[in-house]
Amino acid sequence: MDQSDRYHYHVIRRALDHIDAADTPLSLDALATRMEMSPAHFQRVFSRWVGVSPKRYQQYLALGYAKTLLAENFTTLATADAVGLSGSGRLHDLFLTWEAMSPGDFAKGGAGLTIHWGCFESPFGPLIAMGTHRGLCGMGFTSEMGDEAAYDDLARRWPKAAFMKTPDMIRPWVDAALNMNGNAKLHMIGAPFQLKVWEALLTIPSGHVTTYSEIASAIGSPKAVRAVGTAVGRNPVSWLIPCHRALRKSGALGGYHWGLPVKRALLAWESAREEAG
Repeated sequence: MDQSDRYHYHVIRRALDHIDAADTPLSLDALATRMEMSPAHFQRVFSRWVGVSPKRYQQYLALGYAKTLLAENFTTLATADAVGLSGSGRLHDLFLTWEAMSPGDFAKGGAGLTIHWGCFESPFGPLIAMGTHRGLCGMGFTSEMGDEAAYDDLARRWPKAAFMKTPDMIRPWVDAALNMNGNAKLHMIGAPFQLKVWEALLTIPSGHVTTYSEIASAIGSPKAVRAVGTAVGRNPVSWLIPCHRALRKSGALGGYHWGLPVKRALLAWESAREEAG
């Protein structure tokens, strides 16, 4: 990511913060003033990264939009063959590959694994990313809970692993994810039931949503809606494993481990890009 891209990431992150904190929609002039940019320049930068104008984006953030999204962009997940323990999929316009740790290795609590980690910037605020030599195994937004709490939250999932702050080891995968191009790899570390839920999430197209009950049916456990909700909440790789696309049947957003403002922003971002694309 070059210096110009990094600068624009900061601009968009601050703009999203202002939009989300506002009680009423902000005008283009007001947003541009806060970003210390001309309205025309800010509009171009915002539309480049988000895909639509600031005005249109704010319509996606309206509280009632989740219900509209559920009614118009609901995805019915295929059942048997949609969920496996290996494969590849198209996500966020990048080619994402993943593999899952075996149940036996998961039971070891990460023993023998070296997990590299670092702090990065994104359009949705700062994030912590973690990865093994096989791919990213953790990615969490920190704006709501802070860097230290987010690190502890992820690290405690693999208590016997060795952790090294070596961001350059995983930066290519993080950049591929944030730039929505290149080749991003995941190393999914979880219990067998969790893996099924997370891989079901991977089948939800960008700009679409589904429900917890639909996911439960997709993995062959239609009565396990509560357990599915727990597994969705325990997803360690935000955004790439899109737990933000799971809504309650009522159309309510439900919870989000990294904060509801982030979930709303992620859904609005994807819907905007879907419309623009």
